[in-house]
Amino acid sequence: MAAAAAAAAAPGALGTLQAGRARLVAACCARLGPGWRLPGPWTGPRGGPATWARGWTPAIGGPASRRGFGSEVKTEDELRVRYLEEENRGIVVLGINRASAKNSLSKNLIKMLSKAVDALKSDKKVRTIIVRSEVPGIFCAGADLKERVKMNPSEVGPFVSKIRAVINEIANLPVPTIAAIDGLALGGGLELALACDIRVAASSAKMGLVETKLAIIPGGGGTQRLPRAIGMSLAKELIFSARVLDGQEAKAVGLISHVLEQNQEGDAAYRKALDLAREFLPQGPVAMRVAKLAINQGMEVDLVTGLAIEEACYAQTIPTKDRLEGLLAFKEKRTPRYKGE
Repeated sequence: MAAAAAAAAAPGALGTLQAGRARLVAACCARLGPGWRLPGPWTGPRGGPATWARGWTPAIGGPASRRGFGSEVKTEDELRVRYLEEENRGIVVLGINRASAKNSLSKNLIKMLSKAVDALKSDKKVRTIIVRSEVPGIFCAGADLKERVKMNPSEVGPFVSKIRAVINEIANLPVPTIAAIDGLALGGGLELALACDIRVAASSAKMGLVETKLAIIPGGGGTQRLPRAIGMSLAKELIFSARVLDGQEAKAVGLISHVLEQNQEGDAAYRKALDLAREFLPQGPVAMRVAKLAINQGMEVDLVTGLAIEEACYAQTIPTKDRLEGLLAFKEKRTPRYKGE
């Protein structure tokens, strides 16, 4: 694009660096939607408000949009998708339900997760997603090894790639995601939790990347997301040792944000996740989406490029009705009524 070309014309290594930054910011803006242009010095004149508005609007009319928002949407038994109602409207719960296999990731469960995530990412009424277990004492024990042992060696690679792709889809959901870890989260189960924005766990929960015990390595993003969560040296130690942490230990190393004493119902982490989700609900929907994008993209680049990404994302909020509603509500000393527009 024009910005990258102009930067490339700058002398020496500086020009190369600037061109790279321009391409990264352009890629970020492409994630915001068609028609969006880079702000300020990165491009020429900006598009008008109508062009900006196209950037954040998600696709409408997918399966989740059409079926409405009942308290529970029936899917395959291995995955229960619930759209909460009343004061929790906008919160969606993905409940894993494979009691017979400790919620391990089978071909069918991965298929169901992919289908559910595909519907959720195009539904702008969804504000926060909680990933939890419907099975007491278990979050997810990782890949279904009983199913894996029956696979041809030629099948294993593609299936692990599918697991990685679905976990990436969860990581790329445009709204906040919370993993409620009320039990065992090993291997792919912890990788699933690592893909969520926030993790909360019961003190009795157990979690770890234990793949080296099986002479393999984490294949669902664990080698990349764990170092980003807790630092490279400690992540290497945990992966090399296949060590399992309890909730208190996980909190101490920064793997989770909150640790709770388990309750009689066995859902302490889920209840905390609900509390957090309720805190998110009153905020501006567009702002939440672009804030997540700015943070995620900015963490992968240098500070100067990250600030440019932030500028691009901030500009998305300027022409929205939500921003004007927020200002008016502040002036009138009332609660804003955001519509995601």
